[in-house]
Amino acid sequence: MKSPSPWQVSLILTIGVLAVSMAAIFIRLSINAANTSGVEFSLFLAASRLMIASGLLIPTWRNFPKKSGLLCAYYYAMGAGVALACHFATWITSLSFTSITASTTLVTTTPVWVSLISWIWFQEKLTKQTILGIMIALTGGIIIAVGGNTSTQFVSNSMLGNGLALVGAWMASLYLIWGRKAQEHGFRVGNYIAIAYTTAALVLFPFPLLMENGYLGYPQQVYLYVGLMAIFSQLVGHTIFNWALRWISPTLVTLTILFEPVGSSFLGFVFFGEVPPFIVLGGGIMLLIGIIMAVLGSKKDHSVSEEGNKLD
Repeated sequence: MKSPSPWQVSLILTIGVLAVSMAAIFIRLSINAANTSGVEFSLFLAASRLMIASGLLIPTWRNFPKKSGLLCAYYYAMGAGVALACHFATWITSLSFTSITASTTLVTTTPVWVSLISWIWFQEKLTKQTILGIMIALTGGIIIAVGGNTSTQFVSNSMLGNGLALVGAWMASLYLIWGRKAQEHGFRVGNYIAIAYTTAALVLFPFPLLMENGYLGYPQQVYLYVGLMAIFSQLVGHTIFNWALRWISPTLVTLTILFEPVGSSFLGFVFFGEVPPFIVLGGGIMLLIGIIMAVLGSKKDHSVSEEGNKLD
């Protein structure tokens, strides 16, 4: 496969950031249209998003490789799917309790947790710059948590919402690590996302049925927003980031993802006039600076595939 040029990768990644940034907007629009929130509705949104996305990927199942030795890849892909299900369940619920800025900033702290997990799990050494960056990022997260206590019309329980967003970041870290392993063990991007998204959908599918409302009875606008979220935020946004890992370093992909809270915060202001407290903005900036330092301070650049040219 011919490698794309740097400007092509940059353009595609920009589209990915915009697509992922819209997820928080679609979720908040769904909450407003249904005039409800909480765990039950969040599980409905998460499960529906993944079911639509995995359903649209059904044709790709015909193209799965027939070669042996892919058992580990299947295990890692399914593990990533379980982590993805937990990520969406916690993060989407967080948007019912805290601001878009706080939620999306905290949920994109994945580089910090990936570094810590890699240090504990894979014995990858942390540089002094990475450790300093992690400390700065954690300080920014604490500032966001404390500053989020300032009540606004968009924040009902900031501590709960921020905590859920943080758990969502932990789950996203496992999703990224296991997803990288699945591709290292032989899966192409299309194979990987088909299994991961389908596994996540199957994990979440029963929960709305066990709740009071299930999948039916919501206003038509809710189903429209869920469909848009599945197509743009999931199939376009998430898949672009997985695709980019083949052509550029994970460091650059991770840094690109950090623009999500910036895009979501801007769109939150445009759509809802949501302006978080100044202390939350300051904490968010500190957190992002810390993450950038941690990522750039990492000694090793891990690529998903040893094939393909590096563009950085």
